[in-house]
Amino acid sequence: MSYHDEMSRTLSYASHDGLEGLLQRGRGLGAIRASQDPYEAAAFVYDGIRRDWKWDEQTDTRYLYQARLIQDLELSPTPVVDQLAGDEGEWSRAADVLELLALAGSHEAREGLRAYVRQGEHWGRVLESIADSWPAAWWEDLGDVALARIGEGEQEAVGSREPWSRFGIDVPGSPLPPRPSLDGLSDAELLVLLATDGAEPQTKIDALRALTGREPAEGLIPLVPSLGTGYGGRPLPFLRRAVGRLGSRAYRRLAHGRWTSRRGWPGWGRRSWPTTHDLRRYRGSWPNSPTSGRSAHGAART
Repeated sequence: MSYHDEMSRTLSYASHDGLEGLLQRGRGLGAIRASQDPYEAAAFVYDGIRRDWKWDEQTDTRYLYQARLIQDLELSPTPVVDQLAGDEGEWSRAADVLELLALAGSHEAREGLRAYVRQGEHWGRVLESIADSWPAAWWEDLGDVALARIGEGEQEAVGSREPWSRFGIDVPGSPLPPRPSLDGLSDAELLVLLATDGAEPQTKIDALRALTGREPAEGLIPLVPSLGTGYGGRPLPFLRRAVGRLGSRAYRRLAHGRWTSRRGWPGWGRRSWPTTHDLRRYRGSWPNSPTSGRSAHGAART
């Protein structure tokens, strides 16, 4: 968190019923009021990214709330791009927001993160993150940059196999060769891979990952029951994200199918999936949501 008084380590929120305090708390009412006066709200929105007002680091997806505010209020992403030069908390919060803005169509956000990979201090962590969330075509050409920076001894500890293995860079503890990209396949071809019983789990993971960077594919919904892991039945990586892009309608269909289908669904761990919480969370999910409005701004903890 950010603190007004470094000696006492206390954080002071503005009044709970004012625009500033509502935005600091991530309230949906704050987003509604901000839409009535974007000029007044702009400084508070940027401050909410610069300083960490979250109450709970684990459950508060504030970056989604903040990115939605910037898009809906038609605010410039430039101050957020500039924040990448800040300290540990500042640059990482900015990167989270910019990743979503890029997926929503912001050229400046996308190029801001790409430029950071070329010159920024924590470039490796940003590259791993965008490789996890963006289409491969948006970052594959940064391989030469990565090789050059690693050659200059600038690499931080590798935390994931992507994108390093694709660039031919050794990843400790991961002797697997680079996997071919599935981004060139159509939605229909990716869905066929997901529906094939004999397909390798990693191939299905790659297919789900490719779908996360595209327009929502409703053909994914009937395949969800079969897309669990073989060790405990957890959802395959990228499945929740791919389904989340379909919005609340998909979650209603999944919730209905979970309780009415006679076929066995994989055990989704200790928590049934999807749940009523998921329906609330993804109603008006962003970006590429089929719905919008008051509930869309309630994704952050209230």
